[in-house]
Amino acid sequence: MRFNQLKDWLEWQVSLHPREIDLGLERVGKVADQLGLLNPDFHIITVSGTNGKGSCVAMLRSIMQAAGVKTGCYTSPHIHLYNERININGEDVSDDEIMQAFERIDQARDAISLSYFEFATLAGLDLFSRAEIDVAILEVGLGGRLDAVNILDADIALVTHIAVDHVDWLGDDLDQIAAEKAGIARPGKPLICADHDPPSGLVKTANEMAAIFLKAGRDFNYQVTADGWDWEMGEVRFQQLPPPALSGKHQYQNAAAVLAVLQKMPVKLRPDREAIETGLQQVNLPGRWECVGKTPDVIFDVAHNPDSASVLAEQIQQSPVSGDTVLLLGVMRDKAVSEMIQALQPVVDKWVVSSPAIERALPANALQKKVKEIIPEVVVETYSDLSTAYRTEIGKLQKDDRLIVTGSFYTVAEVRALVL
Repeated sequence: MRFNQLKDWLEWQVSLHPREIDLGLERVGKVADQLGLLNPDFHIITVSGTNGKGSCVAMLRSIMQAAGVKTGCYTSPHIHLYNERININGEDVSDDEIMQAFERIDQARDAISLSYFEFATLAGLDLFSRAEIDVAILEVGLGGRLDAVNILDADIALVTHIAVDHVDWLGDDLDQIAAEKAGIARPGKPLICADHDPPSGLVKTANEMAAIFLKAGRDFNYQVTADGWDWEMGEVRFQQLPPPALSGKHQYQNAAAVLAVLQKMPVKLRPDREAIETGLQQVNLPGRWECVGKTPDVIFDVAHNPDSASVLAEQIQQSPVSGDTVLLLGVMRDKAVSEMIQALQPVVDKWVVSSPAIERALPANALQKKVKEIIPEVVVETYSDLSTAYRTEIGKLQKDDRLIVTGSFYTVAEVRALVL
């Protein structure tokens, strides 16, 4: 074996390929073919979109597990441990399993260069195949059409809410972004759209690919009631379902799309109502309005683009506290930072900025300037590192205040590690 420690494998992968992100299916597809991974026996659900992917994947996994369906789940990025990316039946795979998969990939690739993400994708598919799972839930990392998970043909594709993000790779044209996201669809297979009013590029691409396009508000519907929520799709109806355990009214939209996916599953794999209820009630997803402390509250949310920042702002507004809302913000330099600040401005009483320990991060002083450009009169507490920022600011909070840590997966991961 090339390395005996997972961290050594991961450090090597970062240096192996000349580009951190290198969209395209030719290289990874050749290696997958060498490994015999391109025609798996398991049913495949592929999930793309800008926001809501993680929530939908988590609900799908939770419901499948409640139904007793052997499920593999591939997600990115991780929060604390790389192992979080590859989950089989609710358990993250071990370091040894990942390293054995890496060794098989390394042997199969010959002189083909693979990116960090491509190694992860192939490892997940390799381990799913060996575990003889029934269903794989694959979360797209970036875009869709050229993302590594798209080497496999999805039996069901799910596209969540679409917004502008990753402009350096996907551009800022919403229709073009939507077309890339829809690239996970396949002819004659269902493409579930979580949006009531998706960009025209999504609809156009779905039609061009001859997918079975099923849209929220037209082909399936939901309604929140005093007793829970109702859902229907054709002749299938569920009434008085329990709310999803994930917070925020936007989670009903995600859950409605998840139920549409489930209804298109083969009968032998399709969860019944009991499994749906159990899965919705037990679903858990770290870093999405995750409250880890009381009096004062400490909340982690990985909102990292203007659209998700707007959702976070709405959640803050819907969950008032009698004290101050203090925001600890750390972002990546390639994000639409000013638009994120504008979205959060109405609901924040005190701004605290810092920078996660990663090269892509926007330095704290640059982030402070951006906040001051939007809100000239505000006092912005600025710290060069997140540990000092959190430890200092948590000590200043009154019992009725709350601290919200947000702006990036990296920001949440770094501070969350201090708390849990």
